[in-house]
Amino acid sequence: MSQKKSRGGASAGDDADELSRSPLQAVLLADSFTLKFRPITLERPKVLLPLVNVPMIDYTLSWLETSGVEEVFVFCCAHAQQVKEHLQDAGWTGKPAAREMAVKTVESHDAISAGDALRVMYGRGVINGDFILISGDTISNMSLKDALQEHKDRRKKDPLAVMTMIIKQSKPSVLTQQTRLGNDEIVMAIAPETKELLYYEDRADASHLCVTIDKDILASNPTLQLHNNMEDCYIDICSPEVLSLFTDNFDYQHLRRHFVKGLLVDDIMGYKIYTHEIHSSYAARVDNFRSYDTVSKDIIQRWTYPMVPDVLSFGNCHEMKLHRQGIYKAADVTLSHSAHIGANSVIGNGTNIGEQCKVSNSVIGEGCSIGKNVLIHGSYIWDNVIIEDGCKVSNSLVCDDVHLRAGAVVEPGCILSFKIKVGKNVVVPAYSKVSLLEKPSNEDSDEELEYADTNSAVTDSPPFSSMRNNADHPTVESEDEDLGASETGTSGVLGYIWASGDTGTQEEWRQSIAPIPKEKLQELQHAIAVDDADGSEEDLNNRLREADHDNDSEISVVEDDDYTKFEKEVEETFQRALDGVHQDNLILEINALRLSYSLQHADCAGAVFYSIMRSALVAAQSTTESLLKATADALTKWRDLLRNYTKTVDEEMEILLKFEEMCQDITKEFSALFSKILPYLYDKELVSEDAILRWAEEKANADESDKVFVKQSDAFIQWLKEAEEEEDEDEEE
Repeated sequence: MSQKKSRGGASAGDDADELSRSPLQAVLLADSFTLKFRPITLERPKVLLPLVNVPMIDYTLSWLETSGVEEVFVFCCAHAQQVKEHLQDAGWTGKPAAREMAVKTVESHDAISAGDALRVMYGRGVINGDFILISGDTISNMSLKDALQEHKDRRKKDPLAVMTMIIKQSKPSVLTQQTRLGNDEIVMAIAPETKELLYYEDRADASHLCVTIDKDILASNPTLQLHNNMEDCYIDICSPEVLSLFTDNFDYQHLRRHFVKGLLVDDIMGYKIYTHEIHSSYAARVDNFRSYDTVSKDIIQRWTYPMVPDVLSFGNCHEMKLHRQGIYKAADVTLSHSAHIGANSVIGNGTNIGEQCKVSNSVIGEGCSIGKNVLIHGSYIWDNVIIEDGCKVSNSLVCDDVHLRAGAVVEPGCILSFKIKVGKNVVVPAYSKVSLLEKPSNEDSDEELEYADTNSAVTDSPPFSSMRNNADHPTVESEDEDLGASETGTSGVLGYIWASGDTGTQEEWRQSIAPIPKEKLQELQHAIAVDDADGSEEDLNNRLREADHDNDSEISVVEDDDYTKFEKEVEETFQRALDGVHQDNLILEINALRLSYSLQHADCAGAVFYSIMRSALVAAQSTTESLLKATADALTKWRDLLRNYTKTVDEEMEILLKFEEMCQDITKEFSALFSKILPYLYDKELVSEDAILRWAEEKANADESDKVFVKQSDAFIQWLKEAEEEEDEDEEE
């Protein structure tokens, strides 16, 4: 996909063939122009915040490089100097010969929105053809090849096709879809044949299951897909006209709320936006603290491979090693023999962990000092944090250089910004945000920059006078003289508590790292039950038809493919089996899921095989030998479970096709082992000779890219064919 550079490049007016020969460029916005990560982003730009101990922007740049992008322009606004210094230190800039992709910074302190940023880019005149537009907080492992080709093919036929948006289905749980929690409700209408975006609403009213679509859209599109379970990945393939459109329309500030919606309702210019849906690949944007937690877990569980801790390495980052149960540790970690590190945890270089400590589902950065009897669960501890004996941190985020004195308790949902100090036995209440900086008053716009305006007023943010002491330690005041009442804090905590924004404290759970409260889950469950009882889906279709009652065309709302959701739920069910659920009960649960999704028996075969192989990947260490052994162990252990779903050749073929898909997309670690694992599947009677030969035969006329694993297994396939011929000859005799 990487393209050769042309000396002159192509202008916006060149033909499509000339355009396709220009270097593939990208514009990376290093400022989200929102306030969702305050108070942290008052001191550090969001794109430099560590995500599983690696700055977010490094994931984005690494993906662009592997996708064949040759030139990236990083647009810096908030904390621009920090961004430029990081790019230099990490080796992205300053060493042109070190990388195939050139990274250049574009700095502007006047931009207050994404629209302003793109107008600056247009003024610089550096974009020569189609380009990738992406935010620096986006994590992906998708291949751009197909989406780019689709975009270029459309451009040849229709110059008005100016943008292709990457989308994907939300998380499978009905209750916890990211589009429903943490973000505004997104509704899209898409033409099923052309994939043209017809309607986009990112602030839909979730309390009323109806949308208002213009009659003209319905009249010209008798069939459309209406989605409210899609995530906008904020990865866009754009034509050069996109920059000029922003320059011509100064009202365009927000990429979606203004630009996309503006083009969709503009009948004069006729510009069109298309979508490209990804399925097995990964793409997500870290938009708030809840998605920060979600994406971090996805990285640890290797959904983002190769964007995983033991593969990525930038600048001064130390090498990480993957151990069993998804535990990552750097080489220089001091771990007490009595300390317990639970599954899906990451421990950074130079960190010391004391006796009787328990760490689970957490990320700990570099140079941290963890005392004795400390409990850390579901939390993110950044660099150089000191946590003394007996502390408890639950589902919270603790920034660099924070100091928790002995016995301190940080309750779920807390954000402790840089250099906060918490005194002995002090309890930080749930959902607290604490910073050494007072809260600026001008936060009424969600398009405002992520840094403090030096001219802005300061609100009277209350110091932590409301902190209470740990009930287990009946001290009234902190014993630390340096943490007593001060200019910015009382009751043993140095820092200001930030009042909640427009949503109020009762809505903090929506965008929090903390688990969704039980009562909120019950409310959501009740709301869904009521909606189902009221026949809300049918009502939605009826309302759409009523909106077009004067038109004879019929609206067909096409249902989404539920297999991705089913596969995810099977894996979650399988994970419970790893904790001790009996296999018979596991089969009952999987069968119930199949019925609820109205899927076939063969679908179970693929989903169960996928879950088994994922468990082997997590259990293995980072070497090929250990992965091969872990795979053999997992297939042996769960052989009977898998055979329960492979009664026919079609079901056996489903395993082979699923294995191919895994090796090509989300678990590429298996790709080099395909030819070694295939004979094992045959020996264990998980796939038959007929299934393998039929699979190879069906691939005979496929494209070369689809024959990779058939060719890799050619020796084994030939052996099967010869054995079959010998058997036929014996029967004839």
